[in-house]
Amino acid sequence: MLYYALMFLVVGLIVGALNLAGFSTVVVQISWILVLAGMLVLLAIHLIMGRTRRPV
Repeated sequence: MLYYALMFLVVGLIVGALNLAGFSTVVVQISWILVLAGMLVLLAIHLIMGRTRRPV
């Protein structure tokens, strides 16, 4: 998911450089949503894995 967020960000930057403001805004917003979703997934995995006890 973070890979797709990075790809959308790159596409948004390229489109922004081509001065297509409307399209680049949409693409960058999609990448921002994907980054947030990916971080939430990583946080959930971290919290779930942190609750298991490891033998010492």
